Amino acid sequence: MAASRRSHPADAGAVTRAVADLVARAVPAGEAVAVALSGGRDSIALLDAATRIAADAHVTLVAFHVHHGLSAHAGQWARFCESACAARGIAFAWREVTVARRPRTSLEAAAREARYDALAALAREQHVAAVMLAHHADDQAETVLLQLLRGGGPRGLAAMPAIADERGVRWLRPLLDLPRDVLQAYVATHGLRYVDDDSNADPRYRRNALRESVVPVLRVMAPGYPRTLGRVARLQAESARLLDDLAKLDAQSAFDGRSLDRVVLRALDPPRARNLLRWFLRQHRLVAPSAARLEQMLHQVTQAADDSQVALVHDGIELGVHRGRVFVHRVTPPAYECAWRGGDALELPHGTLAFAPALGSGIARHHLEASRVTIRTRLPGERLRLGGRARRPVSDLLREAGVPAWERGALPRVYCDDVLAAVACAGVDAAFGAKPGEVGFALDWRPRRG
Repeated sequence: MAASRRSHPADAGAVTRAVADLVARAVPAGEAVAVALSGGRDSIALLDAATRIAADAHVTLVAFHVHHGLSAHAGQWARFCESACAARGIAFAWREVTVARRPRTSLEAAAREARYDALAALAREQHVAAVMLAHHADDQAETVLLQLLRGGGPRGLAAMPAIADERGVRWLRPLLDLPRDVLQAYVATHGLRYVDDDSNADPRYRRNALRESVVPVLRVMAPGYPRTLGRVARLQAESARLLDDLAKLDAQSAFDGRSLDRVVLRALDPPRARNLLRWFLRQHRLVAPSAARLEQMLHQVTQAADDSQVALVHDGIELGVHRGRVFVHRVTPPAYECAWRGGDALELPHGTLAFAPALGSGIARHHLEASRVTIRTRLPGERLRLGGRARRPVSDLLREAGVPAWERGALPRVYCDDVLAAVACAGVDAAFGAKPGEVGFALDWRPRRG
């Protein structure tokens, strides 16, 4: 643990004022507000300042801690945070998470996503109105620099907002205009104890390398650092809002709440089309693609033939085209096969297949009782005979029924012994259908959305 004893000329009182001002603006009186507490210097300063203003602000204060398990000291940090809260009479809750690595995702980014998900879950459980984060002006400047190095656009360069509503939670960053030395002064003035995260000095992380090698030079070259880059972030945030407003205008005739009209998208000038497609992806809470990837997506979804097999994988989902519109959908599940031994419903990887009792329709009960019933994905050469008509390819029947191309292969097929009896959304083969007055089971397919 570390304790700061060094005096500092910076205005330590600015910390409590900043916290009080943002809480007054963003949290209704009588509500609960949480501090995201890592135990480090910045979050301890935030916790202490929030404790001092909570009564006058008429809010109830709690603290949340996320245990990543990425450091051998993680358990010790959690206990320190709990003790710090107990000493101040603040309710404390914590959650342990496993940081799942994804392809092309850094450990820093994966840990950040896990942390925000855990904090949002705690906020919902504890019924808090907002969660305060201890990011300060130096953090903001570093984020702007990292976004520049990634080639970020206005939204990336806008960095972190002081107030954001995401994941069903309001996030507050009251210290965003205060540089690190002001927080150092606050901690020194009040003699606060905090923990040192050893990973903050690890140069393998880009932010740490930037902080150690580049920022000192910038402080000499630009005495206004980090506040000047904070101004950059605010200006870019304005630009991003204007681009969103433009996208909403373009979306009025194109977006139905789920999908996007290809005709409208194709008619826009390329910059506006890219802007609308970015906005569309954000409506589905997807990360922004690179500029090159976005250009690829735009070309394929606007130029592909109707009902073509467009499958653009992005952020764990796919973009597809169906009947003149662009859809976001789950990635098609791998092939599956399972037995049905009776029961009202069968859980499958991508939804629920219900067997609803019906009189004179559906698959005749006696066929199901006398057969080994298997539910599976598509097999080559499948055909069904519906009613008195000729046998036809299942793919044609599903296309005519309006089923998108990406759903057709994974729709549940019901096989009685080794013969195709029915396909969800297509129908029941005439040889297996219940006759008038005969008990049958209709297939009710309930896909898992989102």
